[in-house]
Amino acid sequence: MSKRPRTTIRISPKANIVSSPSIRKVEVYRYLRVDAEPNWSQRVREREGEIMTIASRPPVTITFTSPIISAVELMYKRRVRGLVVVDARGALKGTVTAMDFIGYLGGPSYNIVQERHGGDIYKALNSETVESIMNPTPVYILINARITDALRVMVLNGIGFLPIIDKQGLPQGVVTEHDIVRHLVNKEISVKVTDVMTSNLVVTYSDDSIKRAAQLMSLYGFRRLPVVSREEGTIVGVVSALDIVSYFGSHAAFSVITGRSMEEALSTKVAEVMSKEVYTIRDSEDVGTAAELMNKFNTNSLIVIDEAGEAKGIITERDVLLALALR
Repeated sequence: MSKRPRTTIRISPKANIVSSPSIRKVEVYRYLRVDAEPNWSQRVREREGEIMTIASRPPVTITFTSPIISAVELMYKRRVRGLVVVDARGALKGTVTAMDFIGYLGGPSYNIVQERHGGDIYKALNSETVESIMNPTPVYILINARITDALRVMVLNGIGFLPIIDKQGLPQGVVTEHDIVRHLVNKEISVKVTDVMTSNLVVTYSDDSIKRAAQLMSLYGFRRLPVVSREEGTIVGVVSALDIVSYFGSHAAFSVITGRSMEEALSTKVAEVMSKEVYTIRDSEDVGTAAELMNKFNTNSLIVIDEAGEAKGIITERDVLLALALR
């Protein structure tokens, strides 16, 4: 297992590299038991209402009428990947995540920026409200739920941000993939990393624009992308959805533009916003060890390396959860 971040990592010649957002490739590599209970009972206590013991609370909330820039600033300041969207009464109305903002910059929602605001960064962030990019029909659980309830809901719905509400519909907390992964620390899952990792390495290059990185994230659904040096062909960093959110939430994006163009802000190179810390794990390690490393380094993904120390895949917090529900 990796004890410290790596500076550069060679990519295995056998690795399948995906770096273009133009063609979507779908690989079916795991099968879920949708009718079965995840094998969780031996890892945490099970009782009604247990979910609140691992939840992040109180939840960070925002009103649906707030401008998008307010949501981005709040995610940056609180270092959270998502916000619970509430109505005037304070009841759950939706969720907005870093990936929703990524979709606004590099996904289908970018047409709002272009068509409604003429590509004006200030109008797109200050005039457009959270309601335009939020999920208006969020999946949620009640405060009396068990941890296994949350796990099943997250796995079967493919989500990593789950609001917890009371009987009045008022948010009391959120549970994320990271909250659950923390409870797998020092617990063997008896599933090898190689069995649940993603073998397709979706990467971005250090000289790519952050718009291209956002397009890749939006298309393939990864919040973190390995960053590759085009010259050396090695992994030199990682860029996350939250890194891009922080670029806008800290107002750094506004300092690099000469006018009002969103395209100019999005032309910033990935190398300018990425993290140079890259954490790895051997393909032969137990998924429980992956959970331990993710918790230790506060990351939601690890580069999977072979015995030669070359990258062959990636394992994420979602893969850890899926490991509990695989055949």
